[in-house]
Amino acid sequence: MASEDVVGKTTRESAVSTIVNLAEEAKLASEGVKAPSHALLSVCKSLIAGGVAGGVSRTAVAPLERLKILLQVQNPHSKKYNGTVQGLKYIWRTEGLRGLFKGNGTNCARIIPNSAVKFYSYEQASKGILLLYRQQSGNEEAQLTPLLRLGAGACAGIIAMSATYPMDLVRGRLTVQTEKFPRQYRGIFHALTTVLREEGPRSLYKGWLPSVIGVVPYVGLNFAVYESLKEYLIKAKPLGLVEDNDLSVITRLACGAAAGTVGQTVAYPLDVIRRRMQMVGWKDAASVITGDGRSKAPLEYNGMIDAFRKTVRHEGFGALYKGLIPNSVKVVPSIAIAFVTYESVKDILGVEMRISD
Repeated sequence: MASEDVVGKTTRESAVSTIVNLAEEAKLASEGVKAPSHALLSVCKSLIAGGVAGGVSRTAVAPLERLKILLQVQNPHSKKYNGTVQGLKYIWRTEGLRGLFKGNGTNCARIIPNSAVKFYSYEQASKGILLLYRQQSGNEEAQLTPLLRLGAGACAGIIAMSATYPMDLVRGRLTVQTEKFPRQYRGIFHALTTVLREEGPRSLYKGWLPSVIGVVPYVGLNFAVYESLKEYLIKAKPLGLVEDNDLSVITRLACGAAAGTVGQTVAYPLDVIRRRMQMVGWKDAASVITGDGRSKAPLEYNGMIDAFRKTVRHEGFGALYKGLIPNSVKVVPSIAIAFVTYESVKDILGVEMRISD
């Protein structure tokens, strides 16, 4: 009997031990699954916030965006658009309301993934750069400097631009098509397939180099100026702009506007060259480019430097800033709305905002 009791006791202890071990394994397994699931959800929320920010901000300024591109590529010998107000009136008169928003669907199809990738890439690059900076400096409390934010923004801009560049090229071509002439492209998919068939796969990345070079100061300065201004205002608390250690929507809009102004002014000539290079090879280009058959500046460029040289030689240095006024009017609210929308959507979705955490 005694031996049976011992055996029974041992069996019960073994069973209890087995159950406890299984419970521990189940707990660890659930935690292991929960962590990546939570991380994936956080990534999705960040991408959604970035995409919404891009779509809202670009749609709000779509007429100015189209006018800017038309001014950038129009033939200097046959001008149809002579300024912001006149240009908008001309589009309204000749093409109506739809003309003001032509190409916006393509632009949103490009900018939503572009913005999503850009904002998410900036956060991840910032975290990685901050970690390396803290390891190098030996200071666990160190924060990102404006120069480091510039680097993180530049990385984000290059990644986002490269990932969505073919859509940008197609958007540019769809935007300059006018109502008076036959349309070569019927939509996004038709434009992509037509360019691939007639000009080859490499043509989808025409103007990529000036775009990447331009996106470094543009996106880099946008993020650096915006984040640095926010950090300064929260710390200094001037003029009562900070309440409960947070900035109001109006103050954040002002920070975004300042960031957009600085970034676009520095990078604008490269944006003009990018647009012109994107038009090369388009044999059925609309009248805004061909000048209704009149003499025109060469559209054939052998590269970025050649495009710069020919543009300045044929049209003067001022041609590098064609469309700057509508772009300035556009970029201030666009960047401001993008930053505020992004942060607001992240707040709604409950995504942690602080890079330093």
